[in-house]
Formats: sequence, C-alpha cells, structure tokens
Amino acid sequence: MAAPPASSTPPATAANPNTDRNPKRTRKPKPKPAGPTVLNPNWAQLQAKLPHRPAATHLGKRKDRTGPPQPPEPAKPTPYTDADAEVRLEPTSDDTSLTKALAVDCEMVGVGSDGTKSALGRVTLVNSFGNVVYDEYVRTVERIVDYRTRISGIRPKHMNKAKEFWIAQKEVAELIKGRILIGHALHNDLKVLLLSHPKKDIRDTSEYDVFRREGKRRSLKDLAAQVLGAKIQQSEHCPIEDARAAMFIYNKHKKAWEKHMKEQFRFKKKLKKRGKKKSAESNGNDPNVPTVLL
Repeated sequence: MAAPPASSTPPATAANPNTDRNPKRTRKPKPKPAGPTVLNPNWAQLQAKLPHRPAATHLGKRKDRTGPPQPPEPAKPTPYTDADAEVRLEPTSDDTSLTKALAVDCEMVGVGSDGTKSALGRVTLVNSFGNVVYDEYVRTVERIVDYRTRISGIRPKHMNKAKEFWIAQKEVAELIKGRILIGHALHNDLKVLLLSHPKKDIRDTSEYDVFRREGKRRSLKDLAAQVLGAKIQQSEHCPIEDARAAMFIYNKHKKAWEKHMKEQFRFKKKLKKRGKKKSAESNGNDPNVPTVLL
C-alpha cells in the first residue's frame, strides 16, 4: 500500500491557556548589568598626575559647608581685675596756661593745743586740662602739732622749703581772682586760706544737686569712681589728684551745670527784685519815683 502524501500545513500545537486569555501581553526582557565605565585616555592620564585627596567626611570642613555663614564664636571672657576698672587721672593737654576755670585742693595739718584745729599745709591749683599751675607747701603761723600724714601726706621735711602763709595766700588770691573756682567742699579750702570768692563763680562738686544721693553730699572719692571710673585717695591724699578729679567731673557736666547756674541766679535776681518792689509799696513809696530827703 502506498504511504499517504505529507501535508503541506504544520501540525496544530496545543493551545497555551495564558496566551489565550491575554494575547497582547508580552514579557519585557531583563536589563543587562552595565559594564565598567571606560574613561577617556587623556582624562585618565590627567587624573593620575593629580595629587590624591582623601575622601570628605560627612560634614566636611566649616568653610566647605553649604548654607548661610555661621556667626563667629564669642570670645571667652577674660577674668576681671581691679586694674581693668582703674582710670588714671592724667592731663588732657600740655597747655599749662591759666584757664577761665581753676580747681583747688588744700591739705591741712593740725595746730592748737591738741592738734584738732586745721591749718593750711599745702595748696594746689590745676587748670581745665588738669595741669598744675600752682603747688606749694605752706608754713603755718602756729606750731604744727599733728601733720596728719596718713591723710595729708605732709611730713616735717616738707616744711623746710615751705612758703610763708601770707605769701602763698596772696599768690593764690591773685590766681583765682575773676575765675571760676572748682573743688570739693570748697568752704573748707577757702577757710584755711582765709579767702572768699564770689558765689556765682564757685562750682562745688559736693553741693551740685545732680551729684547728691538721697539729698546727701557724697565724697570726692565716691564721685570720682562713679563719674570718672577712677580710684583716688587709696592711701595718702594727693592734692594734685583731688583737684584734677574735681576739674574733670566739672568738665563732664559743664554744659548742664552752667545752664543750671544761670537759671538759678536769674530766679534769685527776680525774687530779690520782687521783694524790693513789695517793700516799697508797703511803705507807700513808688519805686519808680526817687525819694527826696529834706
């Protein structure tokens, strides 16, 4: 029997159930792992010549960080010492001329039977710049019983070249005449000098209302520390330093002080004038009409 002829059509295969449900879905091929990056030969040579730098840390250096600049760290405070607060009272100029204002300070010694009576032992004047224009030890008229060295700084040896009281008094009177006189508790200085000075020309740091504490006078030492930041009278008193302190305190408050003085004297003058007018009216006289004496 002859074999049947081969069919030209391929035999039917078994149907896939997955492909029958979604014939359009195809499986994506998996991506192949990337191979090593090939550097340009020129770049590889250049990189080999460059110095090797260590890998940066997570934060890196402060200057390499991104973001706004950081504020500088505050400096560590230095320990406070008394020398930091101390201000030395030195002249503010080389000018040694007689200025419109002069400051005076006197140191006293004890005379009398028990040495409790004060007498002039040294007198100092400084100008507006703090320069000394007069500084003399003074020989007392009475015998010195107590030099009060602990405060005055005066010793017996200083009396060897001291000026006679009357000479020193005359010289000081000529220097302060017609000038503003500055000092602390000036009534004490003028008392031992046996001198007076016009009230309108006196600037006393112990009497100025601005410097008082609860209405009480304050010491020059206290005022110098507060107003000038200077320490004075730590041991023996120095009249140059004390006069300088009074002058510099005045200079700091000069504008307001002088304005206050002008207003004060203007007010007193007005009150005095008003009092004279009332007195004349009470006597039945017209102050504007001169009185004729018979």
